[in-house]
Amino acid sequence: MARSEARVLTDRPHRYAKQLAAHLGRRAESAWDEEKGEGRITFPQGTGTLTATEGALLLTLETDAEHLDRLEDVMGRHLVRFGTRDELVVEWRRDTGETGSVQRGESD
Repeated sequence: MARSEARVLTDRPHRYAKQLAAHLGRRAESAWDEEKGEGRITFPQGTGTLTATEGALLLTLETDAEHLDRLEDVMGRHLVRFGTRDELVVEWRRDTGETGSVQRGESD
């Protein structure tokens, strides 16, 4: 399994994580634990986790290498859309040390 991670700086990590889990939960299995500030999205091709920390939302993907680009795009694109006002930027880093994809608002 390949792994990719992103640390998204935001003052509202819980809000965005909960919103992302609920939205993607329409097409994939998802769960969000408000108390722990952690969530999980189970896609047919892999698993994404969400962890709300002080000042940042941590995203992690585990899947076959061939699916990383697609799942990074799905999670990142939706999060950026929700966070348009806060100008969120999602920069993925692969466990191989490679830079993954980047999602940002259209004006950037």
